[in-house]
Amino acid sequence: MLDPHPDLTLDVIHGLGWLYLILAAMNFTWGVYVFRRGRHFRTALGGLLNHPQEIPSAAPWFLYTTFLTLIAVVHLVKNSDPDAFVIRLPLLFKNFVNTIVASPSVYFALSIIGFALVVSLRKWLVKSTVAWTLLNIGLLFMALSMTDYNFRQIVGKPDNVPIVSMLFIVGFFTWLYFKRAVENDERIAAGRPVLEAEKNEKVLVWPDLVYTELICMVVLTAILVAWGIVLQAPLEEPASSVRTPNPSKAPWYFLGLQEMLVYYDPWLAGVVFPSLIIVGLMAIPYIDFNKKGNGYYSYQERSFAILTFMFGFLPLWIATIILGTFLRGPNWNIFGIYEFWDVHKLEVLNNVNLSEYFWLNWMGSSLPVAPADAGTWTKVGYVFLREWLGFAAIFAYFFLMPPLLARTRFFAKFYARMGFIRYMVFANLLLWMAALPIKMVLRWTVNLKYIVGIPEWFFNI
Repeated sequence: MLDPHPDLTLDVIHGLGWLYLILAAMNFTWGVYVFRRGRHFRTALGGLLNHPQEIPSAAPWFLYTTFLTLIAVVHLVKNSDPDAFVIRLPLLFKNFVNTIVASPSVYFALSIIGFALVVSLRKWLVKSTVAWTLLNIGLLFMALSMTDYNFRQIVGKPDNVPIVSMLFIVGFFTWLYFKRAVENDERIAAGRPVLEAEKNEKVLVWPDLVYTELICMVVLTAILVAWGIVLQAPLEEPASSVRTPNPSKAPWYFLGLQEMLVYYDPWLAGVVFPSLIIVGLMAIPYIDFNKKGNGYYSYQERSFAILTFMFGFLPLWIATIILGTFLRGPNWNIFGIYEFWDVHKLEVLNNVNLSEYFWLNWMGSSLPVAPADAGTWTKVGYVFLREWLGFAAIFAYFFLMPPLLARTRFFAKFYARMGFIRYMVFANLLLWMAALPIKMVLRWTVNLKYIVGIPEWFFNI
């Protein structure tokens, strides 16, 4: 009996062969580039020779190119049973990865650790050889993962193909920023002018800029035409109220907001947070007192601003887009990247409000409930009595935390330079940004649903 969902078919194997051939061509070009730079490294060849030998730095890349070419040939000449093909990810590795990414707490912890490593190891990561090696690791991981049917179904969807390319584009421009910033920081430390000051030659709009824009327009048009021919348009069946997609997802640029709906009510995740993001970006020029780093790349001179922005962009925005695109499956459950999206998968949710923790668990009593014949103000009083701890926590977070932070050594200089009003705007924007990961952690660790839960007023925080 034929498997309706085989991991490998001859078409997939041959397609991967062309992919490996492209990788071989890329690394051959890189090897030529490294060879022309004329760099060598010394090796004793395991003690077989009496003196160290000078080996071109391009040699490992040409060996790697040869290996990729052989792998490509193996794929391209394969014409027998696909199930007997051995170049695929082992099941043990796939189960290990599924176990990690299928846990949202582990996933976000790894994303934050990865972000911290990128920042702390930036001087090493900006090296061309390191960056090229990491690119090869990413592409090899994608190629080997394509041997899994479930991974291929997720990544190969026309809707998701741009997200895959977006990951590599975001990685490239993050690397490019750090490369320029690290070089400028070294120049500033040595008393030399920054790159932007040395390369400050002005060009005319016509013809230089117009020609450049024309070439970009032609290239982009050709890419879009080829894209439209190769990939099917991601159109689904006509909308019907009796049959909705499962999962029903927003466009990729809204998946971060849709992920927030897991932890916050729609009025917060869909209105307040987007508004604060826009207002916060608009407020940056008015609350920023650091005049360094304007017009040139630098990390050391604007480390706090850069860390704050990149933390909000990479772990809190890009990571949520990845989660919503590749890991959120039917019934909005989380699946591993190699896991079948089973519509029958059920996860027990036992989320509890803060008021229920306080009255039921800590006080050992029932929730305060107004009598059935009570007036409006009496019911309001009972609601505030029930949720008083949540209101107190929110008041302390947004009104008491900023003054306390201003007394610390780090934030004291911000308060001194900004003044009261600008500092309060700055501190509250930071606290709003921190509210998302805090609420995530509370949901994952203690199953906290709402800090303030008032279903009578459709008001939950």
